[in-house]
Amino acid sequence: MISNFLTVGQQVVVLFILIGVGFVCKKATLISDKAIKSLTNLALYVATPCVIIVSFQNCEFTSDKLVNMLVMILSVAIIHIGSIVVCTLIFRNKDEAKKVVLRVGSIFSNCGFMSLPLQKAILGNDGVFYGAIYVAVFNIFIWTYGLVAMSGDKKELSLKKLITNPGIVGVVIAILLWVFHIQLPTILYSPIDYLGALNTPIPMIIIGCQLANTSLKSMFTDKYSYLCIGIRLVAIPLVSLFLLYLFGVRGNMLVATVIATSAPSAATTTMFATKYDRDVPLSVSLVSATTLASIVTMPTIVAISQMFA
Repeated sequence: MISNFLTVGQQVVVLFILIGVGFVCKKATLISDKAIKSLTNLALYVATPCVIIVSFQNCEFTSDKLVNMLVMILSVAIIHIGSIVVCTLIFRNKDEAKKVVLRVGSIFSNCGFMSLPLQKAILGNDGVFYGAIYVAVFNIFIWTYGLVAMSGDKKELSLKKLITNPGIVGVVIAILLWVFHIQLPTILYSPIDYLGALNTPIPMIIIGCQLANTSLKSMFTDKYSYLCIGIRLVAIPLVSLFLLYLFGVRGNMLVATVIATSAPSAATTTMFATKYDRDVPLSVSLVSATTLASIVTMPTIVAISQMFA
């Protein structure tokens, strides 16, 4: 247990050092708010799809792997449905603006920016393979349930937004190449590989910049922040671990899923809260507080999952 904790903890610390770089750069005004937006677009639309494609290219297609992919899709869907039901029952505030932020902030993890780099570091390409599938299912839920919950209007649902989401597009391209045994030539693979390598430093620097824009004191003044930390960082990953183990999921699939579920609140929470005039300060506090708290919770929970893998 201790050796597992130290191994995972070391990788998490590496990520937080990168977050620290982003924090310092923002405080020193080396990175502007406009630059943060540009870096976010670079990570979302370029780096993340590239790292997903590379991981599938380095993963041999087998019938067992295909079955694992289907099991992963089903498992992640069940995790999200269960989380939605539980958080709907827990957060029943009269204040609609606060209620939806608490629900979305607790249900959805930062599985793209925070989890993929850690899955890559601990599990290699196999970790990114399962992580990419998690991200694809996550995107389906956050751009359907999450969007409707935050906007309060089902008319906001858009098939175009869903199918053009970079996380989903990257997975679809990667799966098609993988299933049809298409290996990219070096002249294409190499630049995609280089761009995919950006998926670790850039998202961490972005998170650091966002933390620099947040009052550290305000993160922990709202009592709901603590409840969200408990649900997002402890309850959901531990219950997911228990259920996955109970139904026979083992190995890298188990660990990769737990890494994704143990990540802090999704940055999309703040994006939606801003767009639909919800409780923006609360959303920033939730994302920031869970990000800081995850430096302790993620190594612990992931180390536990490795014991059961």
